[in-house]
Amino acid sequence: MAGSGGPLSRSGLRGREAELGQLHTLIDSVARSGSGALALVRGEPGIGKTTLVTEAVARAAAAGFSVGLGKADELHHIVPFSSLATCVLHGDRPLLSGDALGDLAHRHDQRIRLVERLAEAIEERAGGMPVLIALDDAQWADPLSRFALQQLPGRLRTSPVLWLLTERQGVDGPAEEIVAAVRDDLPVLTVSLGPLSGVAIGRLADDTLGAAADERVRELLEGAGGNPFLAVEMLAGLRTADTSDEPVPPGLVTGVRGRLSSLHPDTLRFLQRGAVLGRGFGFHDAAALCGRPSVALIPALEEAVRAGLLDDDGDRLSFRHDLLRQAVYVDIPPSARKALHREAAALLVAAGHQPIDVVSHILRGAQPGDQEAVALLRRAADDVLPVTPGLAADLVTRALELAPTARPSWFAAGEQAIGCLTRAGRNREALATGDRLLACRPPVEMVGRLQAALGGTLWNMDLVDELRRRTEGALALGGVAPEVGARLAALRALALSRAHDLGPAHAAGEEALRAAVATGDREAHVQALFALGEIALNAGENAAARERFTALSAVDPAFAPEEIVAYQHLDDFATSERLLAGAADGAGATREVLLLWAQGQQHLGLGRLDDAEADLVTMERLEDEVQVHVQQVNGRVIRSRIALLRGDREAAREHLAQARRRLAAKPNPGNTAAVRFLEAVHAEADGDVRLAVDRIRRVQEQGPFLRWRLLRTWVPSAVRMALGGGDRELAEDLAAQAEAHAVRNPTVPSATGVAARARALVRDDLALLEHSVALLRAGPRPLVRAAACADLGRALLAAGRKAEAVTALADARSTFAASGAPAAAAYVQRGLRAAGAGDRRGAGGQRPVEGWEALTASEKKVARLVAEGHSNRRAAELLVVSPHTVNTHLTSAFRKLSVNSRVQLANLVMALPDD
Repeated sequence: MAGSGGPLSRSGLRGREAELGQLHTLIDSVARSGSGALALVRGEPGIGKTTLVTEAVARAAAAGFSVGLGKADELHHIVPFSSLATCVLHGDRPLLSGDALGDLAHRHDQRIRLVERLAEAIEERAGGMPVLIALDDAQWADPLSRFALQQLPGRLRTSPVLWLLTERQGVDGPAEEIVAAVRDDLPVLTVSLGPLSGVAIGRLADDTLGAAADERVRELLEGAGGNPFLAVEMLAGLRTADTSDEPVPPGLVTGVRGRLSSLHPDTLRFLQRGAVLGRGFGFHDAAALCGRPSVALIPALEEAVRAGLLDDDGDRLSFRHDLLRQAVYVDIPPSARKALHREAAALLVAAGHQPIDVVSHILRGAQPGDQEAVALLRRAADDVLPVTPGLAADLVTRALELAPTARPSWFAAGEQAIGCLTRAGRNREALATGDRLLACRPPVEMVGRLQAALGGTLWNMDLVDELRRRTEGALALGGVAPEVGARLAALRALALSRAHDLGPAHAAGEEALRAAVATGDREAHVQALFALGEIALNAGENAAARERFTALSAVDPAFAPEEIVAYQHLDDFATSERLLAGAADGAGATREVLLLWAQGQQHLGLGRLDDAEADLVTMERLEDEVQVHVQQVNGRVIRSRIALLRGDREAAREHLAQARRRLAAKPNPGNTAAVRFLEAVHAEADGDVRLAVDRIRRVQEQGPFLRWRLLRTWVPSAVRMALGGGDRELAEDLAAQAEAHAVRNPTVPSATGVAARARALVRDDLALLEHSVALLRAGPRPLVRAAACADLGRALLAAGRKAEAVTALADARSTFAASGAPAAAAYVQRGLRAAGAGDRRGAGGQRPVEGWEALTASEKKVARLVAEGHSNRRAAELLVVSPHTVNTHLTSAFRKLSVNSRVQLANLVMALPDD
């Protein structure tokens, strides 16, 4: 039974010809079609997944693919991006350099930015050659890599990128989530590896033993259950055993024990320390854990490699298969394992490793009261917070469990836990953690710190009364540091921004700002400026709001979206466009989702309904991806109104239903008012004026109608509903609110024009209606102006001024049509026919649902740019929009054109006639 003890390079492929053929077909398809695909190889440990994927990767490389092959590691499954990094940061032609990701800002959630950066790099490489990215053992992928894998295949579906994953059968891994996320976007192949046939196992035995296996060997191999790795290991154990008739007991652990029994004790000890460190480990680290100089363990290393247990690539050692590592690992007594993990953490940190790199050892080895472990977990949580806030929350929560209860380190860890849980969107857990800490009677100074930490939590949960009560209580208690007092004061002002009387809120905000500036505390400064901006917006003081948010954006560029929207409220769309362009170019850290909201508001205000909807669709998708929902209710409200303007009642009703569902999860007054108004709009469209008036009154139950920023340009519609329902008192109240808003914003054409229109409708005052149109013509909002022109045209017709009426109605019709509102244009067209002008240019109909003419103007621009070879990033730069929005346009264009790749799109565009 002679033969080497090393691994067999092709043994795992015995009996896998069909599965390998499936992967080869998929590789050829991706290269030929130019579109993406995903393959998932599943099976039990040792069944041959790695060998199959290695062969597929070699085939792809030979076919001209740029390949990235990586492996997730059980003991590094917490380190953010560690899994995908093995695919994209290493190899002969890495897709990214480590520095390419090093400049992501630390202050805000950067998961979306990271995925976009990865997508750009892969897309660029795929522009010159097909790409294969393979991740072995995906069940151990870290959270950030899992997040990216759920987004990237769909994001890059139009490029020749093949994703190849392996996952253990029966392990709760991310594969099902990834497949579910991409199944509707690109082809998915699942390859399930079962046991090898008896014939294949027999051939495997012949390969290993170098001769035909006898019946005794074949009987022994039945214990492998068709698993090629177990079979090879049993054969290796048989080959190195004494040539007696004693059978080798089945089972891998027993087999490995047999192989280890002949090793020198130093080698066995070295292997066990290596197994604690993980499948891959450094020689010096293992030597340190053995308590021996590295040079003294060279013989042990040589013997382990010679026995086929370890591979040595010159930089790191690795067990030849993770099952080997596990077999060695389980032979270490549990108490010894725990102690070794804790010792490994200390040694790795002393050797210069980052805290996150040793967290897995801490979690396995730390005991309650271990202050060093608490400190390491807290440092690791702080490091990963920008990219994986959920992981950060888990780590610092574990630190809180390890810290001695009611000691300073416990309260400090608790304060950090509140912040991380809130950033992760786990607000209820954050509040429960804070209340548990407060129940243990912390020092007065810590009470203030904890209540300040809970401020963001309570604001996110819309518990503004509770926020005010807690901040006032903490301030009254005294004993807090000046900077903590400034934060509490700013949070109190923020809570008061929701009050009916905003005078005290404004005074509280100014006082908080003075305290923040005096203490020099950045967090207090940001909170105070944000509170003052919110107070000003709720008061309808748009110029003051712009001033506050501009100052806030200067302190923290992440608040650029708030500054942009503040300029839009002033009708200064030129400045907001410039700020959007700067933010899209990556000027400072921005919150991507809120930036999309600002971009959508820009397009909506300028009458670009197709673009506005694309922004809102993209925004909702990104909010779902990061599980932080901020503007989904308002987004659906706007999309429903857009659908009504287009005449798509079915889509409008679906958006209303979705808005109601999202309102149930976030029922704050602003969201409630927006949904109630949308219900009024639908009721009016259905002819139920009584219900419409009821819903307008319910808006006012939340607060004055003009309090709600989303509704301010829509107040004339509410006035019309009130008058149609015979509720003149309600109409008068709404008009008075609009006039008061105009007084506070005398230089804003939309504010003054809307107020004049509302009052004109109440009075049935034609001259005032003409004045409102004149005011709105000085502003930038075409849809608001078109609605006023339509009112004016009907009033002029009633007054017998037909020629002027036709001019006003034609203006309204053409503006609605140009904005992408064919139903509104058609409604005005009926008025033109009544005026005897029906032979004029029609209102325009619905776009077709497929083909080139089904594309919106922006979709056509994106399609042409991509067909010319531009990447999504470059197209976004040229169009001054977000790359995410470009992806939304491109997805829609591919669907309408029935194409699946950029190559197919380019061919289609080239065949189009010249414009």
